Amino acid sequence: MRIISGNFKGKKILLPKDDKTRPLRDLVKESIFNLLLHSKKFDFSIDDSNILDLFSGTGSFGLECVSRNARMVTFLENYSEAIYILKKNINILKVDSRCKIIEKDCFKFFNSEKSFREKFDVIFMDPPYKEIRINQLISIILEKKILKNTGILIIHRHKNDDINLSKKLKILDQRIYGISKIIIGN
Repeated sequence: MRIISGNFKGKKILLPKDDKTRPLRDLVKESIFNLLLHSKKFDFSIDDSNILDLFSGTGSFGLECVSRNARMVTFLENYSEAIYILKKNINILKVDSRCKIIEKDCFKFFNSEKSFREKFDVIFMDPPYKEIRINQLISIILEKKILKNTGILIIHRHKNDDINLSKKLKILDQRIYGISKIIIGN
């Protein structure tokens, strides 16, 4: 795994030694950024943006955002091995001041928070493929207005995932890359 573009282009990202974390493949990550930055469907700039990386694992997506000049990335992860590697990756890149790690279960965290001071330009949601409570997260994100009005929610699923997404989410684009399905909405 590596950073694809920006200030840290070519830098390697450490991965856990076990198989409990599914890292976002470089091809899929690159395709997402090409779509966001070059599609006429989005009026988006990563510069100075505020990013929330849910189920962040070792931080592949969020660190790519930092490399491309995002102002701040908040990582939400609860698997200790992934958090350990995420912290090492942040330290290697020396971007501690632009990264915040929340070490909690995503669902428990969202249900315990009464309100959020921060609003996000991009929320990247990459839960385990077996996770089926996607609509619950979408509802919480939209109801608590965590995503800015012009913000983008990116969901990474397996291409054969058949969960019908909440009608509350306006789907802007959907793409298949290998075994990955990327859904972009707001």
